Amino acid sequence: MTISLKKSFREGFTLSQPEMLFTILLLLTPVWWLLGVQVVLYPVVVVGAMAFGVIKFPNVKFPAPGWSWLAMALVMAFTAFIGLGSVGFEPMKVLAQVLAFIKGYFLIFSCLVLPCLWQLRTVHIRRAVVGLAILYLITIVISLFAFLVGFKVHYYDPILSQLTPGEVLSLRVFIGMGLQPFFGVMFPRTALFTADPPILGICALVVICICCQEQDQRLRALALTGASLALLFSFSRTSWLCLPVIFTVYFCLRSGTAMRISLWLGALGSMICGLVSLAPNELIDTILGVVNQARASSSTDRNRVITKTLEAWEESPWLGWGIIQGSVRWHTYDIALGSFSTYSAVLYLHGVLGLCFLIAAMGITLWHFTALAFKGNVDAAWATASLVALYICCASTPLTWMAPVLWFYFLWLGTVLQDAQWEAV
Repeated sequence: MTISLKKSFREGFTLSQPEMLFTILLLLTPVWWLLGVQVVLYPVVVVGAMAFGVIKFPNVKFPAPGWSWLAMALVMAFTAFIGLGSVGFEPMKVLAQVLAFIKGYFLIFSCLVLPCLWQLRTVHIRRAVVGLAILYLITIVISLFAFLVGFKVHYYDPILSQLTPGEVLSLRVFIGMGLQPFFGVMFPRTALFTADPPILGICALVVICICCQEQDQRLRALALTGASLALLFSFSRTSWLCLPVIFTVYFCLRSGTAMRISLWLGALGSMICGLVSLAPNELIDTILGVVNQARASSSTDRNRVITKTLEAWEESPWLGWGIIQGSVRWHTYDIALGSFSTYSAVLYLHGVLGLCFLIAAMGITLWHFTALAFKGNVDAAWATASLVALYICCASTPLTWMAPVLWFYFLWLGTVLQDAQWEAV
């Protein structure tokens, strides 16, 4: 049944109290960003709402993806306890690990199960994300204008962010656009409301997937424009490559011709390899080489950190180190081991045990949304496509870094699961 545009727009503002809370929380993102509290505020509010809901509705059934991420969070807590035991349970270190726990995999679990506990619906969460995307558009236009008139990027550490224990929770604010090299040419780049431009690129990708189903055409156009500009000015190579991946996965799920598409793509790839006289693996290496050359110095430094992380993991392969206990020199300062890759970070911190649980959580989540997509659920198709992109991007950015600013995405995933469950009743 097709809902009229007028009715859809009106329903977008008929919010329950929990929906109103999370909408306001999301739309005030620039405020939390300037204050430097978003990496703590979002997890505290979301986890608090989840805990209160569990107390109020103890018999609610949670979806399997939620349980899988809870298991990963418990593995994180277990290995962190062992790691703290080796260095001593100092109050500030313990508090830092507690905060790291609630803003990591436990935050993902909380977001996925929140719609089971409170009245949170996909259409309203999507409308809030549309508002965030429009904020992207406004902020980028202002930043670009300021850049063109000569305003240079400004860095500062908000006082409130300095009050939180643990380096992983600090948040330096980058205001404006700064010039960074891309294929040897200087281009304006921004992190917007995130701590790092690649995280902005991932946020832009998931916002595009969420907003494509917005019913209001004008709002959808503004939201997609804002998200596209965020993706562009993030200059995140991995995110750029993931954009066609998203639309390919979505098209395959919605067209019902995934096998035929894969055969055509395989044939096209073989033809290209034949024309340039390269084996398939050589073609992939060539493409990755071009991507790495776009910002060669950054790629080299990142690879060095990941290599040192894996070397440290080899000293404790099964359970990992639990907490970060090493660093690598990065230009003029030290950067912690476990940076720049979810998979190497999990191996370093939680060992082979943690990686197994992480892959299981990722696989279970992807499987559930793929199954819903094959049943004709459009939101689930976009969710599947965005998850594929997220898992690819996890190879270059730790998921625990991204989770606090991607909380709205995981909350949207939870509403898609919950809405599908209600439709099946």
